[in-house]
Amino acid sequence: MSTSHSRTAAPSERLGTGTQRLSLNRWTFRTTPLQEFLDATTAQGIDAVGVWRQDVAEVGLAGLRRRVDDAGLRVSSLCRGGFLTASAEEDRAAALEDNRRAIDETAALGAPTLVLVVGGVDRADKDLIGARARVAEAVATLAPYAEERGVTLSIEPLHPMFAADRAVVSTLDQALDIAEASGSPAVGVVVDTYHVWWDPYLERAIRRAAATDRLLSYQVCDWNLPLAAEPLHSRGYMGDGFIDFPSITRMVKDAGYTGDIEVEIFNEDVWATPADEAARIIAERFAQLVLPHA
Repeated sequence: MSTSHSRTAAPSERLGTGTQRLSLNRWTFRTTPLQEFLDATTAQGIDAVGVWRQDVAEVGLAGLRRRVDDAGLRVSSLCRGGFLTASAEEDRAAALEDNRRAIDETAALGAPTLVLVVGGVDRADKDLIGARARVAEAVATLAPYAEERGVTLSIEPLHPMFAADRAVVSTLDQALDIAEASGSPAVGVVVDTYHVWWDPYLERAIRRAAATDRLLSYQVCDWNLPLAAEPLHSRGYMGDGFIDFPSITRMVKDAGYTGDIEVEIFNEDVWATPADEAARIIAERFAQLVLPHA
């Protein structure tokens, strides 16, 4: 992998005219070398990226910050913390310590928020309700640590099909219950279209998040059919699937959200597409389907 840090154009010098507020999530380019991903981002006039802790592990915290800074980019979020559902005391303690490290990494990268994927059902007890209670307890424990470091914790509800292995929090209302119970202004939620587009109470929940200033991140991608063998990889370019991006984006706008909008796509075909081409498609779809309503 290249370790060069070529000078890139400043945001005001870049060519993109429909990329305001657009952030590219690193996992949209999961198989692309890090530097190539950053170069493809700047080539489209995009100013922000969402990065993953795997990037920190690959090049080191200082190395990742340097590469992002050299590219003239901002970090919109770090993914991911969470996995807080273990029933064994020693596993819960280890998860808290790992999340504290993730909070420190978020602060060091200058990112405003750490995305939390809370974890699935613990097969040791299969207690779904208990698992959600353990998440709430852990988030409340972590919140003061995040506050002290100027970082927010964004709880991401995942589609119910992922409750067993990834997230026992399936709706925005459930995520808000946990955020509000923490008693901390540092805890809020992510609206990810792939996971919440189906929710009949979505608009009400987005208004609820806005009323308590807990709408911290907005992520977009489409819901494709047929589902892939790994359903999480059925995310697609906006416009390729079934999600009404104008309507959901207007809900988020009406709630007062003015932050970055991350495109996060897990899709084998997208990963196989050259990074420059994938970034161009994303920028075009964003300008057509999302930005006019944001």
